[in-house]
Amino acid sequence: MTRYNQPLGGNEMPRFGGPVTMMRLPAQATAEGLDACFVGIPMDIGTSNRPGTRLGPRQIRDESRMLRPYNMATGAAPFERMQVADIGDVPINTFDLKKSVEIIAEHYREILSHGSVPLTLGGDHTLTWPILRAMKERHGPVALVHVDAHADINEAMFGEAEAHGTPFRRAWEEGCLLNDRVFQIGLRGTGYAPEDFDWGRAQGWTVVQAEELWYRSAAPLMERVRATVGDAPVYLSFDIDSLDPAFAPGTGTVEPGGLSTWQALEIVRGCAGLNLVGCDLVEVSPPYDPSGNTALIAANLLYEMLCVLP
Repeated sequence: MTRYNQPLGGNEMPRFGGPVTMMRLPAQATAEGLDACFVGIPMDIGTSNRPGTRLGPRQIRDESRMLRPYNMATGAAPFERMQVADIGDVPINTFDLKKSVEIIAEHYREILSHGSVPLTLGGDHTLTWPILRAMKERHGPVALVHVDAHADINEAMFGEAEAHGTPFRRAWEEGCLLNDRVFQIGLRGTGYAPEDFDWGRAQGWTVVQAEELWYRSAAPLMERVRATVGDAPVYLSFDIDSLDPAFAPGTGTVEPGGLSTWQALEIVRGCAGLNLVGCDLVEVSPPYDPSGNTALIAANLLYEMLCVLP
């Protein structure tokens, strides 16, 4: 018998039964004693187009019921070496985005105080800013691998500093990032001006637009990421809209010409060897994908993130 928590197996309970936790893992109230934890942030009050990401964490958990503990592609067996549980959701104030930012930051301060690595189920992308604030307080400025269709570096949206299009501008302003070790991958679509993508480049960030990955593997790019980031603490933020809407239509701001699911797997698996201190998977909006496939892909990517933790 292992001393580590195990996902509930399909031969112990039918896949359509059992607890609605991530991978049907045990639940606990805090991150105490955990090497890594799954935590949800059911929020869409920072969205600018289609809502529904408040329902993302619940459906990601539901679609994770088919996941098994052993990674057949990479040989990773995270539940043989780490204590992992689902610690529930952050109790945001769904009527106040500004208050929710600080609620999230305080919640993650508590998680990080236990030395646990949080794997976050989103939720709109506003949430990454307060997480990075807590990360900086724990680890100092961090490297960043940001996979997204959008740069999310707006100075403001409708005059507001808090929105899902501003988190990385806010994180930069607060000194949360190691600017020479920031990668933005998958950016594409229309914009207002070249500065929409070039602002990050001006800060020393590496911006890889989606077209640079058309018809090719992402593995060489991830070799470059690993060489650049080195042993610095690094945060992985993965917006599901980085994927082409043919794969993941269930999100709020879709853009054609995106990444494939196999490129997404290459990117996450390519983070193996990095000093990952946290990860998130954001912007899953279940109402726009009644098949559940967007959430299923999100659940698989979160499992892959768990597999590459140091």
